[in-house]
Amino acid sequence: MASPIRSSKDFWTGTIYVTIGSGAILIALVEDYGIGTAVKMGPAYFPMLLSSLLILIGLISLVRSFITPGTAIGAFTVKGLLLVLVPIFLFGLLVRKTGLIVVLPMLVIVSSYASREFRWGPVLALAAGLTAFCALVFLKGLGVPLPILGSWLGD
Repeated sequence: MASPIRSSKDFWTGTIYVTIGSGAILIALVEDYGIGTAVKMGPAYFPMLLSSLLILIGLISLVRSFITPGTAIGAFTVKGLLLVLVPIFLFGLLVRKTGLIVVLPMLVIVSSYASREFRWGPVLALAAGLTAFCALVFLKGLGVPLPILGSWLGD
């Protein structure tokens, strides 16, 4: 018997969106964050709203997967997945010890290497620009307590 799913990409996209959105709503409900009202929003109001929108988009994608034909999901590469996930993990692990100015360019460069169109020039420019932008916005503008240079580098 043939599968009723006509677009596996839409199916899995919708499944992931519904799962993440449902998980976020479940966390907000279990942790008993106050939702509040539209006039006096509680800490769970905006996350619940975004999670509901994510679930709605996921449901639309799931319905589309049964109606419109699509392409099959391509080959799954572990290398690309690891080149994106490992730097994110290392960022969280090392940002306090090495500082933002070291770990953020590492994150950008290693993650960019996952692309087939990787070129050093644009990646280095992106790493420098993103590091400067994040330092200005998060450290100076918002006052997030992250070191520019960490304890391993003399801060």
